[in-house]
Amino acid sequence: MARREPSSPVVRQIDQQFLVCSICLDRYCNPKVLPCLHTFCERTPVCLSICVLHPSVTSRSPPICLSVCPPLHPSVTLCSPTILCLQNYIPAQSLSLSCPVCRQTSILPERGVPALPNNFFITNLMEVLQRDPDPHGAPPAPLPPLGAATGQPLCCPNHEGKVMEFYCETCETAMCRECTEGERREHRDHRTVPLRDVLEQHKAALQHQLDAVRARLPQLAAAVGLVAEISRQLGQRRAEAEAEIGSSFDELEATLRQRREVLLRDLEATCAAKQQVLEAQLEVLRQGQESILSSCAFTEQALHHGSATEVLLVQKQMGERLRELAARPFPEHPHENAQLEFRAEPEGLRRSIQNLGVLLTTSATAHTTVATGEGLRQAVVGQPCSLSVTTKDKDGALVRSGGARLRFAVTGPDGTAAETEVQDNRNGTYELVYTPRAEGDFVLSILLYGQPVRGSPFRARALRPSDVPPSPEEAKRRVKSPGGGHVRQKALRRPASMYGSAKRKENPIEDELIFRVGSRGREKGEFTNLQGISTSSAGRIVVADSNNQCVQVFSNEGQFRLRFGVRGRSPGQLQRPTGVSVDTNGDIIVADYDNRWVSVFSPEGKFKTKLGAGRLMGPKGVAVDRNGHIIVVDNKACCVFIFQPNGKLVARFGSRGTAERQFAGPHFVAVNNKNEIVVTDFHNHSVKVYNAEGEFLFKFGSHGEGNGQFNAPTGVAVDSNGNIIVADWGNSRIQVFDSAGSFLSYINTAADPLYGPQGLALTSDGHVVVADSGNHCFKAYRYLQ
Repeated sequence: MARREPSSPVVRQIDQQFLVCSICLDRYCNPKVLPCLHTFCERTPVCLSICVLHPSVTSRSPPICLSVCPPLHPSVTLCSPTILCLQNYIPAQSLSLSCPVCRQTSILPERGVPALPNNFFITNLMEVLQRDPDPHGAPPAPLPPLGAATGQPLCCPNHEGKVMEFYCETCETAMCRECTEGERREHRDHRTVPLRDVLEQHKAALQHQLDAVRARLPQLAAAVGLVAEISRQLGQRRAEAEAEIGSSFDELEATLRQRREVLLRDLEATCAAKQQVLEAQLEVLRQGQESILSSCAFTEQALHHGSATEVLLVQKQMGERLRELAARPFPEHPHENAQLEFRAEPEGLRRSIQNLGVLLTTSATAHTTVATGEGLRQAVVGQPCSLSVTTKDKDGALVRSGGARLRFAVTGPDGTAAETEVQDNRNGTYELVYTPRAEGDFVLSILLYGQPVRGSPFRARALRPSDVPPSPEEAKRRVKSPGGGHVRQKALRRPASMYGSAKRKENPIEDELIFRVGSRGREKGEFTNLQGISTSSAGRIVVADSNNQCVQVFSNEGQFRLRFGVRGRSPGQLQRPTGVSVDTNGDIIVADYDNRWVSVFSPEGKFKTKLGAGRLMGPKGVAVDRNGHIIVVDNKACCVFIFQPNGKLVARFGSRGTAERQFAGPHFVAVNNKNEIVVTDFHNHSVKVYNAEGEFLFKFGSHGEGNGQFNAPTGVAVDSNGNIIVADWGNSRIQVFDSAGSFLSYINTAADPLYGPQGLALTSDGHVVVADSGNHCFKAYRYLQ
């Protein structure tokens, strides 16, 4: 007969956790306790009976005994086809069994499973839970304490009638005195203690665990309430969004209907006006036509049938009439036209409607979202200070979309709120700006969807400008430009917290240094003022070592491969190589600044040809477009040359100046997937983009230290998504922009700060490599597109 399911959730949970046999997965039937203190139901002929060690237990034969046995746990293997049930198969001499939970082997009593001691606590507990509830709502009887049912102690299954009063710590099982004495005792040399002593220890341990687990209940209750509230809010937001969608489209439908009525009215009015003009013209024409017909008929009648006297009498009158009709002007040309068309051009509207509306949401969670920046720790009174927030999902993965509900509040030492601003970068990162008006400790609260982000609230101290110590890292130096003149901008060594003021921030995309290669010197793997850097699809990194008059080649992992080039002014020799690129054949193209030409070498470093001699004045950057053309930036001439691989000039554009097609010391060049040319304009502090024919498209950047600003940009690269990566030489940083020139983020170089970066490229495995000229090395950073 099926057992009745408890109605109370608490009772049902107790029933499932404590009153269900782990073998048959059903409620205990005559529960028996093993020496290891685990309990299982007797339920002849199954449950404990099938655990008796026998060769057939491990067989994989089909479970044919299901017809007479209740369902078993999936881990239990059933008997062989010839045996109806294992209880009937147990040989008399097989008296050992293994606990299905802890796998401890115990000796079965001589009378088998029925001789094992009953678990009276479980039996009494089942009886209490099976009682019918009081119809008057009286509370159920309390759960019985251990041993309260019968007061009978547990008896040893190996020695009939002997009470288990000892505990073997080695075997973790209860036993009687005879188990510890005699020649055949199985717990010889084991540490045994009185059962009452270990019981107290176990009770104390269980009580400690119980207290620890119970202490989590308030937290879980709060979490349940919070998640339930978010679930409720989500349902409410769904209903609100559904109503807004319906309202928006209802308004659109009403607007369309209104527009339809307006068009129909205009159509009717326009057609009526045209018809009125044409009807008036028709009336005049028809009257003239009738006048001519009547006059002609009368005159012909008089001529053919009238007497001489009659003709003479009407001759003068009819002559004047006919002369007047012959001379009368008639509106023979249409006074209107028949054009009346409807032109809706619905394709654009249809596309707009198809893309109308967007559902704004993110997977960001507050407990994984992080805030970084110097603004979390220190600020300057009266000056804007910023910090960055990077949103992450529940698994800690970066969230790539913006629009999250982020609240930022700053409270001063006197309890007043400071002025704050939240800037959404639309890539899952946010810049928070605040301006303290007094010195002291400020509390920064950052809430994401109403919950504090990791570490919030933060405490920052605001100092007066005079109290802020100068950074020893901001060493200034005067660097000579390859263009021949001295560059007035100063490249700075920036500490990790440099982007702590407004418009400066740490990189929110948590990139990191992978490796750095090189130091100052003239040996292999050493550099002196390295300039350009390029990569190939074959996994090579090519570096122009300018003052060492050579080119060095490394693997994507930074392992040295080869070095070529000697100083000189003959073809194949180098005199200050600056830019470097690799074409689709693996040939290495080198811009030779002082030799005023571009040299082409084989992948092994063998000289092949040169181009641009007699045209170039100071080639700096070089790149190869999708047509195989070689793009050369002439730093001295302030222009860009486009050559065929055989050296034939295809195009030239640019001159010295500040206009769209002008440059002031252009440095490096890259080509995007649209074959557009991206040039860094060093002294104009901008990046300019042109099409393949040299027509100006757009530019971005201005002079400064804020997001998207430059202090003399140098190296440039474009990723597979069209994002533009720019080395900001004077600010010693790397910035990332989208294909339209909008600022996205920084590459995090805090692990090893840059000092005047020059060339920049993307490796075949997606890392950013940069020529760190001031540190005489090149570095690879992890880049998350």
